[in-house]
Amino acid sequence: MSLASDAEQDPGSGLIQSAAEWRVVAVQPLEDYRLSVRFRDGLAGRVDLGPMLASEQAGVLAPLRDPHLFRQAYLDGGVVTWPGELDLAPDAMYDEIKAHGAWVVS
Repeated sequence: MSLASDAEQDPGSGLIQSAAEWRVVAVQPLEDYRLSVRFRDGLAGRVDLGPMLASEQAGVLAPLRDPHLFRQAYLDGGVVTWPGELDLAPDAMYDEIKAHGAWVVS
């Protein structure tokens, strides 16, 4: 199998990125700590971080409780990311959305 069929060049960095189906190609922050996401293969769904951010289990993602910071979500190499090197595992997100239409992170 050709490497080119499984990867593509990231024009901004010159790095070769994985073309895995779970790469996020669009993200839109929504109200109440939710995100709308679309993946490389067309799968789309919602991510709800509200329950996790309201709990003691927020850990390193606790800064996302700040609505201004939460709205700064962007994509970095197919991964939903925020300033401060905060990100979400795109493969886990993909699996939950494919199975349930949404990922409620708790």
